Amino acid sequence: MIPKNTKEIFRRFHFVSRIMFPAVVALIAGVSVSAGPVEDGYRLWLRYDPLPAEKVAAYRSHVTAVVVTGNSGTRAAIRRELVGACSGLLGRPVPATNEVNGAGALIVGTPKSSTIIAGLKLDQQLDALGPEGFLIRSVKIGSHPATVIASASDLGALYGTFHFLRLMQTLQPIDALNVSEKPRFGLRVLDHWDNLDGSIERGYAGRSLWNWSELPEKVDARLVDYARANASIGINGAVLNNVNSSAKSLTPDYLKKTVAIADALRPYGMRVYLVPRFSSPMELGGLKTADPLDPEVAAWWQAKADEIYQLIPDFGGFLVKASSEGQPGPLTYKRTHADGANMFAAALAPHGGVVMWRAFVYDAKPGSDRAGQAYDALQPFDGKFATNVLLQVKNGPLDFQPREPFHPLFGSMPQTPVMPELQITQEYLGQANHVAFLATMWREFFDSDTFAKGPGSTVAKVVDGSLFGQKLTGIAGVANTGSDRNWTGHPLAQANWFAFGRLAWNPGLSAKAIADEWGDMTFTHDRATAAEITRILLESREAVVDYMTPLGLAHIMNDPHYGPEPWGHPVPREDWNPVYHHRAAADGLGFERTAKGFNTVSQYHPPVRDRFADLATCPDEFLLWFHHVPWDYQMRSGRTLWDELCLRYQRGVDWTVKTRKDWAALAGKIDPERHAAVAEKLAIQERDAKWWRDACLLYFQTFSKCPFPDGMEKPRRTLDEIKALDGYGNAVKQKQ
Repeated sequence: MIPKNTKEIFRRFHFVSRIMFPAVVALIAGVSVSAGPVEDGYRLWLRYDPLPAEKVAAYRSHVTAVVVTGNSGTRAAIRRELVGACSGLLGRPVPATNEVNGAGALIVGTPKSSTIIAGLKLDQQLDALGPEGFLIRSVKIGSHPATVIASASDLGALYGTFHFLRLMQTLQPIDALNVSEKPRFGLRVLDHWDNLDGSIERGYAGRSLWNWSELPEKVDARLVDYARANASIGINGAVLNNVNSSAKSLTPDYLKKTVAIADALRPYGMRVYLVPRFSSPMELGGLKTADPLDPEVAAWWQAKADEIYQLIPDFGGFLVKASSEGQPGPLTYKRTHADGANMFAAALAPHGGVVMWRAFVYDAKPGSDRAGQAYDALQPFDGKFATNVLLQVKNGPLDFQPREPFHPLFGSMPQTPVMPELQITQEYLGQANHVAFLATMWREFFDSDTFAKGPGSTVAKVVDGSLFGQKLTGIAGVANTGSDRNWTGHPLAQANWFAFGRLAWNPGLSAKAIADEWGDMTFTHDRATAAEITRILLESREAVVDYMTPLGLAHIMNDPHYGPEPWGHPVPREDWNPVYHHRAAADGLGFERTAKGFNTVSQYHPPVRDRFADLATCPDEFLLWFHHVPWDYQMRSGRTLWDELCLRYQRGVDWTVKTRKDWAALAGKIDPERHAAVAEKLAIQERDAKWWRDACLLYFQTFSKCPFPDGMEKPRRTLDEIKALDGYGNAVKQKQ
């Protein structure tokens, strides 16, 4: 039955109590409401408003009651979700019952929790799907048609519940279901680069969701909504603190706060992880060293792990950034990355915890290629890491650029589990001001063929363990969430959070299928409008590449990593300066990574290496990544490099101009609140695209000495005027 304690529901379940379909609130609370919810984006893709009338009529006979027996935290969450969602979607009460009393029952659980499911003899099939997999079947219970969502665990049943609701939200048939699913990756984790003061490094949607100052006494009910959203797309873990960590996060006071977060997330299958500071034994334990091979240091970490697991028995483990960008690490003590990772692994292993060791390591080495240093530092240690260590590798070898080739470590570590680190927050792609649907980027990444074991050795097969037979698998995404009411700053940026979860569950999904799902669930069921939103999403990332870093350019951003600054700026090290990366000169543009230069291309397996190394066969999108190319080089289009570069920048600008008009035409087709919010962002994006085009091409023209080609809009400001803008292109810098 529906729980009687409505105050508790309201406190812990904002989607129902504050912004979910008002009729459901009325049913639960026994109050009368008339006004619809304000569409501020808070509900994400879990909007349970009434479906189109024809679908309601088709679904009603198949969903008449919810049968979820037992009162575990997860089963209670399943029951609440189904009662609220089905009641909202169908526009009439769908009660919770303890038994099947007629046709249309929705029965959810495991063979252990449900006698009905036990009677269906599904154990062997469920065991094959594992604890997170599920079956959804249309069956008959006696003479009554019913739908069963079954799993070997409560968590799998929860994932099956959200899958079933997604079918309804996207208007799929539910009368003859035979669904069998399980995730391709074991660990599906969000990395929150959140600081203990509430700020977020590379966060563009407000402050941290973890209100450390109020924890553990006060736990924001929004954390339940966060957990629900993640469970709905299969995400099963959260790293709570910044990779540039503070030792304070491991103190008893902060561990108690972490316990409170873990308790809130647990019913939705989310484990918590922490980033330990490598020097914590010195900062917290008073030791004279943090040498990973020192027995006292190892003992300190073992005691700390024991302390954490005493408080949080299902604690996931550690994500570690060490010997990177000034962070302390094993290299300080002339030890290896394997030595450091294995020290943590030994402390966590008795509790079943894992170590995610970040491969984002590079040194300040003048005259070297920064993009090749992680491979050089880590590949020699393949097979030297403990069995509970995963190497967490960014999708590309540089740093979350709008486009990069896949990192050569994928396919080069056959004895080491390698998990991708994707960035959901758009640090280098316009942050929360530009629409850039990243599923297309991630689709390119997963489909890239490493040729590690011949043709078909895709990145997806490397990381899901199937290529090298690895059992421990995972994927991480740097979160784009924050305290903003709409969670992600830009309403359309929610699609990237959604896409990460869907691809973490199934890296074979197409970007279009994901965009279609998200648009249906988040905005509208009007086919023409939904198709327009999908089109905008699918085109958006390529447009960002065009007006920021076309043809393989990279890292020509300014200090906040937002606007263009190809002319560079004073920095402590060469490889933080944009001019290091583009190498513009009178003789051409681009970074020579072939045997004529740094030969970083040799880190790839042939024939990938050969394709990239040959100027004639290197794809246009990676041309300037691997080659320093003369300005008058003839491209495949028949144009010179200079003309092609100019017209790519212009193409990106043209897309933003057109998209603003296309979005304006959707007025009245979707809610006015979110339509206006996106329109405001698109205006900023158009302005920024022109800023990028003009800044980069005026600067590069000082080397090429070539005129702008026909078809390109001429800049309206001089290079000096553009250089005077601030980091976000808004105000003019004050003269010193």
